[in-house]
Amino acid sequence: MTSSGTAVISPAPVMSPVPDPSAPPQTRASGRTVPRILIIANQKGGVGKTTTAINLATALAAIGRRVLVIDLDPQGNASTGLGIPASGRARGTYDLMIGEASISETIVRTAVPGLDVVPSTVDLAGAELELIDMERREYRLRDALQAAMPAYDYILVDCPPSLNLLTLNGLVAAQAVLVPLQCEFFALEGLTHLLKTIERVRHKLNPTLDLQGVVLTMADARNNLTNMVAADVRQFLGEKVYQTVIPRNVRVSEAPSHGKPVLLYDFRCAGSQAYIRLAREVLVREREEERVA
Repeated sequence: MTSSGTAVISPAPVMSPVPDPSAPPQTRASGRTVPRILIIANQKGGVGKTTTAINLATALAAIGRRVLVIDLDPQGNASTGLGIPASGRARGTYDLMIGEASISETIVRTAVPGLDVVPSTVDLAGAELELIDMERREYRLRDALQAAMPAYDYILVDCPPSLNLLTLNGLVAAQAVLVPLQCEFFALEGLTHLLKTIERVRHKLNPTLDLQGVVLTMADARNNLTNMVAADVRQFLGEKVYQTVIPRNVRVSEAPSHGKPVLLYDFRCAGSQAYIRLAREVLVREREEERVA
């Protein structure tokens, strides 16, 4: 990368097996025997969901965690943002969901050490129709992820901006939901809908599902509306809202066009530093919850 941060690095993606599942649990950075599976979800588009998935994953990898991103959005933006071109997506989440490939056959390494991705292709758009008549249709992702369990500290699932069967698979597979929430007028209305969906999934399909937290995105501290929305969300959800706020930042917007997380594109920019703080806050919060449990 040049000093301006604009040079493009396009390493050839490598189809790779799942890292050695026989590695003893104590050698993993998190100390977990199973990974923490988080779904990054919001039924509203344009809230920074994929951006959060990419950059939170990168920040976690940068501090020594092994991370797998599951791109469950047919648009494939998480795959693109992690530098995986269409030619490097021979198999992906579509093949995984319909049972034509195992998790080890779909994982692609990224340019970030410790960060892998199961990419998305346009075929995934038709998967929902194919899944309707399949057995355990809501559990397809959860079942497929079992083989990856010993290899990762975190699995982050990036979902489409809708509450469809793909998103439902993510909610059933995950232990917790992380919600990126844009600081705008209709934010709380959409959040209320999503929280009701989480409660229904917990009651019927995944009793361990929890709200990991809400991260405020695209914030502009100079804007009174941003401050009003942030105050309302914190009053509504209290400590479930992360202290870290992701600012509106041009470098964050530019990074995907270069096939890079913003932490690789411009490490020093405000957006990169915010995602590093968010990763630390995620880790601290989980350690505190484990002690309580």
